Amino acid sequence: MASIIEYGWLYLITHFSDFQLACLGSFFLHESVFFLSGLPFIYLERAGWLSKYKIQTKNNSPAAQEKCITRLLLYHFGVNLPVMVISYPVFKHMGMQSSLPLPSWNVVLTQIIFYFILEDFVFYWGHRVLHTKWLYKHVHSVHHEYATPFGLTSEYAHPAEILFLGFATIIGPAITGPHLMTLWLWMVLRVLETVEAHCGYHFPWSLSNFLPWYGGADFHDYHHRLLYTKSGNYSSTFTYMDRVFGTDKGYRKLKALKNDGIEDGSKQK
Repeated sequence: MASIIEYGWLYLITHFSDFQLACLGSFFLHESVFFLSGLPFIYLERAGWLSKYKIQTKNNSPAAQEKCITRLLLYHFGVNLPVMVISYPVFKHMGMQSSLPLPSWNVVLTQIIFYFILEDFVFYWGHRVLHTKWLYKHVHSVHHEYATPFGLTSEYAHPAEILFLGFATIIGPAITGPHLMTLWLWMVLRVLETVEAHCGYHFPWSLSNFLPWYGGADFHDYHHRLLYTKSGNYSSTFTYMDRVFGTDKGYRKLKALKNDGIEDGSKQK
């Protein structure tokens, strides 16, 4: 397996420059993973398939879904791509490289774990700040236009929020200056995680059923259903920050009631 990966990587670095791989390659990879993982949830919702696993009974209209896709393409080409281009010199200065040999899996795994821990911490506080009255009204309310989220709404946000919370995702790699392969793996995992958190479905095979402290769709869906002043559940991937600061009390109370057989719907006092 390692030799196959190295052979494929050799082809990339032979035919493309560092700039092309780090900017255009990263953008193409992001778009491919994001839309290929997010689009199926639109079709599931429209077709009504697997509806028994859907967290909310409400569905988004086709017009609302199409609006989301149109805005996403605008934001991705107008914000994400320019940021990748502008940040390239920073990553190069911090030590990012794309040459062979590839880093060992021990190094890759250590860096990815560090990125998740740091991203969770930074994202929690940034997200919580966005739920203050002024910032919610003028910035974060765009993301909350979809009270019933689906996979692609994970990156539907005001351009200012894209830059603000995007900092949480890139700060780890910016500090460590990883190999480009590690950066790509981190990007793929982060995209898959946030799409799953917004998918609107809680499946028996959802990671939150197996990984302790993993948020997932059920955890984040609660955040979208409530008013900004009562939402809580500000965490990104793992939920330890909400537990430490008590901002998941409403969610845990609802879960306890459901476990006792009391269905409270989405209405909270």
